[in-house]
This record gives sequence, structure tokens and C-alpha cells, in this order.
Amino acid sequence: MSELLIEIGTEELPALPLLKELKNIRTKWEKILEENHLKSAFDFYFTPRRLVFYHKNFAPKQEDSLIEIIGAPKDVAYKDGVLSPAGMSFLQKTGLSEDALEFKTIKGREVLYCQKKLEGRPSEELLPMMIESLLKSLNFGKSMRWGAYPFEFIRAIRSLVCILDDALVAFESYGVRSAKKTFVHRCVSYAGLEFKNAEEYFEILEQNFVILSPEKRRAKILGELALIEKSHALSIADDPELLDELVAITEYPTALLGGFREEFLQIPSEVIITSMRENQRYFAVFNQSELSNHFVLITNAVCEDYAQVIHGNERVLSARLSDAAFFYENDLRQGLKPEKLSKMLYLDGLGTMADKIEREKELALLLCEFLRNDKKEAIKEAVRFSKADLATQMVYEFTNLQGVMGGYYAEKMGLSYEICLAIKEQYLPTCEHSALPSTEFSSILALANKFDTLLALFSIGKIPTGTKDPYALRRAAVGVLKILLHLKKSFDLKRFLEQASRHYRDFDWGLLENFILERMHTLYAANASFIKAALASKNSDLIHINAAILALMELSQKANFSENFSTFKRLANIATPKDTPIRTELFESEAEEELFEAFKQSLKTQNIKQRLENLFALKPLIDDFFEKVMINSDDAGLKNNRQALIFAIYNEFLKIADIKELRL
Repeated sequence: MSELLIEIGTEELPALPLLKELKNIRTKWEKILEENHLKSAFDFYFTPRRLVFYHKNFAPKQEDSLIEIIGAPKDVAYKDGVLSPAGMSFLQKTGLSEDALEFKTIKGREVLYCQKKLEGRPSEELLPMMIESLLKSLNFGKSMRWGAYPFEFIRAIRSLVCILDDALVAFESYGVRSAKKTFVHRCVSYAGLEFKNAEEYFEILEQNFVILSPEKRRAKILGELALIEKSHALSIADDPELLDELVAITEYPTALLGGFREEFLQIPSEVIITSMRENQRYFAVFNQSELSNHFVLITNAVCEDYAQVIHGNERVLSARLSDAAFFYENDLRQGLKPEKLSKMLYLDGLGTMADKIEREKELALLLCEFLRNDKKEAIKEAVRFSKADLATQMVYEFTNLQGVMGGYYAEKMGLSYEICLAIKEQYLPTCEHSALPSTEFSSILALANKFDTLLALFSIGKIPTGTKDPYALRRAAVGVLKILLHLKKSFDLKRFLEQASRHYRDFDWGLLENFILERMHTLYAANASFIKAALASKNSDLIHINAAILALMELSQKANFSENFSTFKRLANIATPKDTPIRTELFESEAEEELFEAFKQSLKTQNIKQRLENLFALKPLIDDFFEKVMINSDDAGLKNNRQALIFAIYNEFLKIADIKELRL
């Protein structure tokens, strides 16, 4: 076996596109290896200026393989004992003589057949094509061209390395010739450094401040953060996404503690944290639970004295916080002015933001009715001011602070704490692990916002297709479900959408109902058929559906669930809809009587889990009924009565979950 080292050297790769494609790079190289019959284990590394693949044991050539060549059927290959054009074509394709022709029976027909040994090609011949295939397969979003070259990549490719057992695999791709040369940290040298083999390659990078392993860069950052916390008795914000980005944009990361003037702490902490994180990629620092006037920067610089690096970053942050303070003070003087929203377009076909506010007000009032909340006047006030911060300078500068700043400004205007909190929390949840609105009042405002987005976009045909969801409607639907389930109040989604849709252009709101309910699958680590069965029930109350799913999940863990399932699956399959009452005077056997009495007893609880348990407990009586009772009796009256009993049992299941949909 051989040793293989591949390095693709580039200009600095942007972090976010790199991180997005990162999980696919390894998979794509594995696929290329498999397609070329050179599959082997490898290590994958990256820095902002290189992608590296290292194989400790790589085959020097492909394995030999056998290929089958199948030709025309015998009666087509020969006509009147003479080889036909189809037969001659097979000879040319295989290089055989007519005497060497063989036939093989495949799918009942004799056909021309040849098995040939295909000799494996040397890896050195294949690698240039494989590397180019990889480069063409990578998708970082936007690409660029450089020089007069016709090809594209996310950033200009500056070097290529391909070494197989210390020997350079010479080739040219993307305007670059391969060489035994790599680029080290820019603070050390801008020139490429030569090396002899893979071992020397790794040594050169390590000695010249390039930590090739992203895991080691991550560990270095985390270790230095912990040291700063311990040395200065501070707490640094846990920010996994920022950490990922910093790992991706550094080759030799170093954590440094900086500070800013205490007077800036009068600005809302969210503004300071956002400014530091989004503009400068700094970690926020806390003194116990309070935001400190410190920050941690991760520099890629290599020097003996980092004082100038810290000072330069402090100056930049000071300027940004001065701007933020100006925006904040100016916004406070202006106050929230909802009337400005009438000049702000929401979306083509849906009017202005003021129009959206009016729709949200109607939905909020409807939600109050459905959730039996009597704070309608306060809700109207909250809706009125909810989007007013979109017209402020601070939100114009930091769009992700919408709602948050509205809450602060509303508080300064003297609005109630409940309204200010609702304005602040109206966009929750913002992601998979986000917090939910903390009160029912806040939840109503958040639901009005999300329901309007869903109803409005569906009403103008902006429905997500495939992986495309430009308006984040799937996230809005998941948010609706999470909030409503968290409130633990009965909520008939079907009835709500039917009434709410009257405020929008005419559209099939049933499509929206299905769209929202489909998102239920994302909320449970359960057999998908349990969720499908619960959604197929005759109940559109979300709390009821949730209870049914949880009950099925719990009951499925019992040892006898599979055995019960087979009986009730049979019951569901033979159940025939009957609207006739069950007549006990037509019972002819104890099996019928016992099943009917036990069935009536099973319905005496309103608890969904208990009712399911009671229904599943009917299994032995149903088995006995199937064994002893002829359902399809010649007597039409008896037949209808027995079918009515079977359907009544299935129908009770159907009120909770359709057992026809269950798959174990």
C-alpha cells in the first residue's frame, strides 16, 4: 500500500459557505474513490487556505476486475447459420474470433456472452482526474473566476499538491501545476515552502503556525477561553456557532481579552452583544450574570506582543458602540411610531406592514377567543406597537434585534410590562432549540405573527416546494405547533384556520392545515406511523393529537403491543362503516355479549392513554369473537349487527388514532 497526500491551496475561504459544504466534502471524495475502485480510509483537514486529504494506506493501482459483455440473442446473432451484423458487432466489441464465441442463458434466452478481465489502472493516472472531479463537485454557493480562466471556484486556487509514496503526481488543473510546495502562515512567509514528502509537509506546517486539524484549533480556542475565565474571574458566552466560524477562519487562533468604556453598558446588552458578534466575531463576557465591559477576540495573527492587536480591536469596537449609542438615544427621543409602517411595504400582493398589523390584530382577537383569554384590549395595544421598531435606526442597523428593541422602546414609553415582554418575544421560537414565549399573552402575539405569515403567503400562492422555503414557512409552522402544545390548552386547528382564512384572499386553507400538521413529525422521536395514525384520527385538536401520539409511543413499549396490534389491524381491515345502532337482542353467543359489555366499560374514561389501554385490553374477547362468531351471516340482520359492533370498536380507535396507519 502507498501513502497519499492531497492539498488544494486557495485564497481565504469564506467561513459560512465553507461550513455549509464541509459535511459534503468528505462524502464527495469517498464517492469518487468508490467510483474509481480505490476506496480507502483517509483523514480530512481544512484551514481557511487549504483542503487536505491524507491516506496512510492507498492502493498504488486499481484491483483487476471481471466485466461481463452481453450481446444479441442466438437467433438474432445468426441468420441461416451465418453470423449476422449484430453478431459481427459483438466480435468487434470483444475482440474475439468467431470460433471463440460463447452463449449463456440469461432470463430464459441464449445470448452472446463474454467475460473479460479488466486490468486495473495505476492510481497515478487516475488521481488528476479524480481531484478535478472533486473540485467541480463542490458547491459553496457563489463562485468566482480569476485571471482569464474559464473555470470557477469559491476562491482562486493557488497551489496543488498530490504526492503518492513521496513522488509528485504531476498534472495541471484550474490553471495551476502540482508541486511539492505549500504556503504557511502569512505572518511567517508569503512564499511557498518546498518539502520532500508527507512527513515533512506536516512538520513544515506545524513549525510555521498552521494547525491543520480543525479539532486542534477548536481545542486551543476553548483552552485559552477557559484560562481567561479563570485568570480574570469572568464568564465567557457559550456560542457554538461563533466558535465554528472562528475555527474555520483561523490557522493559528489565539484568544485575547479586550475591553470597552463602561458608559456603553447603558445601551441594552443585546445591542452590545450583537454588535460584537456580528460585526467583529467577539465573544461576549459576563461578570456573574451581568454583561461586562470586556470582550474576547480570536486573532489569527502571530506576534510576540499582542498589545497592538488588542488596542486596534478596542478602537474599532468603540466606534461601533458609539454609533449604537447614538442610534439608541435618537430612537428613544423619537419613540415608537406605528403610523410609519403604512409607508413600509411588506410583500407584493400583501400590502404594507400596517396592513399586516391589521391582519395580526384580527388573528390575535380570534386567538383570544380560542384560548379563552380575556385580555383583548391589551392584546390590541401590543399588536399596534409590535412592528413599530422596524422604523427605528437601531433595527435598521441590526435587523435581528427587531422585537427586542421594540420591547425596550415600549418600556421607555410607559407601556405595561406584559405588553413590552410580548413585543420582545413575538418572534420566538427563532430556531430549533430556541426558547418559547414565556407567557400566554406573549404567546398570542407570537402566534398572531406566525399565523398571519402562513395565511398571507399561502393566500398568494407562496407555498414551499422541495427544499425551497424562502419565507421560512416551515419554521413558522413548527413555531405555531410548539407554542400551542406548550400552552396545553385545547385548540382546534381546523376550525381556527377556517375562521381566520376569511381575512385573506380565497384559497384552500386545507392545504395550510396539512402543511402545519406535517410538521408534527419533527417534534417527536417516534415511529412515523404513530404520528400519521394520530393525524388521521377524527380529531383536529392539537392537544388531543399530541396526547394520542404520546400514548401510542408509551404503549408501544409494552411487551404485548405487537400481539395486540395484529388483532386490531385485522379488526380495522374488516370494519365496514355502519350507522345502525347495535341491537343486543340479536346477540346469539356469549362471545358477542361479553365483547359488547367490555367495550362499553372501556369508554368510561376520558383519558386518552387509559382509553387506548382499555381498547387494546379487548384483544382476547375480539379473538374469541372472531373464532366463534360468523360475521358474514346469511341472516342480513345478524350480519349488519355484528358489523356494527366491529365498526363501533374501530370507530373509537379512530377518534384517537387510525390503527390502519400503524406500522411496526
